[in-house]
Amino acid sequence: MKVIDAAVGFAADDFGNGVGYVDLRTPRAQRVARVDFSVQRIPALLGREVGYAALTAVAKRIADSGFEEASFRVADPQLVDDLDGKAEIPPPLTLAYVNLRCQLNRFRLATVLADEPAADDLAARARAEVTLHVAA
Repeated sequence: MKVIDAAVGFAADDFGNGVGYVDLRTPRAQRVARVDFSVQRIPALLGREVGYAALTAVAKRIADSGFEEASFRVADPQLVDDLDGKAEIPPPLTLAYVNLRCQLNRFRLATVLADEPAADDLAARARAEVTLHVAA
């Protein structure tokens, strides 16, 4: 069975161009990958849409690679609360929520946890790249 742990840091500019950095760890290997994504920015959501788009892109890439179980760690506790059903999903995020759930449901088991220390450095790297518009 293919199992992976992924710490995910992400950012997007005001035009919806996003980048995620993912620290991928399996029992045999560890590497950092870069994942591009795009998102329709909605100012009233204060950036919540970015996490959905980033995690959807990362989950798709990992599922497409044949992994059956995945643990995702993000520095966005609001996203985790949304997925755990602890928060109401704003109507503009409904489709993004469904798309993310579809990608997560491709795994036999998928968990999304809030883990700021694991994802903060990756998020800083993504923010720097988005700000500079240069690959880090």
